[in-house]
Amino acid sequence: MATDETARGPDDPVAGQTVQHGTGVNSNRAFPTNNYPGNLDPFVLFERFYIDPDKGFPMHPHKGFEIVSYMIEGGMDHEDSLGVEHTAYEDDVMRITTGSGIRHSEFPADGQACNGLQLWVNLPRSEKEADPDYIDASSEDLPTEERDGATVTTVVGEGSPIDLRTEMEYLDVHVSDAWTWSMPEGWSGFLYGVEGEGTVDGSDFGVGDVLPVTDARDVEVASDEGVLRLVAVAGEPHDEPIRQQGPFVF
Repeated sequence: MATDETARGPDDPVAGQTVQHGTGVNSNRAFPTNNYPGNLDPFVLFERFYIDPDKGFPMHPHKGFEIVSYMIEGGMDHEDSLGVEHTAYEDDVMRITTGSGIRHSEFPADGQACNGLQLWVNLPRSEKEADPDYIDASSEDLPTEERDGATVTTVVGEGSPIDLRTEMEYLDVHVSDAWTWSMPEGWSGFLYGVEGEGTVDGSDFGVGDVLPVTDARDVEVASDEGVLRLVAVAGEPHDEPIRQQGPFVF
């Protein structure tokens, strides 16, 4: 597992931080945390949420950014002020453009616990007042291909029906041997461990670990025995301040 901030080098993974939301939902947050304070332009935050059957997020507001929710286990019921009602199951994805303002709720489906990944992506200042919007896609809608040493599903990016107002790529990667992740010039992003154990650039990497990457380079990923599952997320920065106040990003 990754070490804490005091022991890490500039290119080493860091451990995610446990966060408990006011509704009793627990998350493992990649950033911002004590280990990696601040945001990662254009990304506001990223975390893995765990919702017990008797917990969830009642109707609440958001504005000024976009949300990508990607399910790992179980199902999650979504309802919003646009009139949308949808249940996302394992490997399904939902995207919300909060824009000028939206309200939504999130609860585990079918009386069973669920967990998944949620990413907040900043909207450029010129689009903060965009009309709110929603789209979802099932696992069958997301392109999956075999690449050297890994199976890669594109959650956001080329071939996916999910798009955002920020140019970005979001990959779900099952590494069975060795795989190379290339960060585009001028972009920033991160790797986050979902299942299994392995290494990134020779450093231990496992569940809940995050490797922020802010320069154009190749990152070498290798699995230990079995499969290392991680997500690789990268996007073009807006080069604008990210001002988050709870559920709002200004």
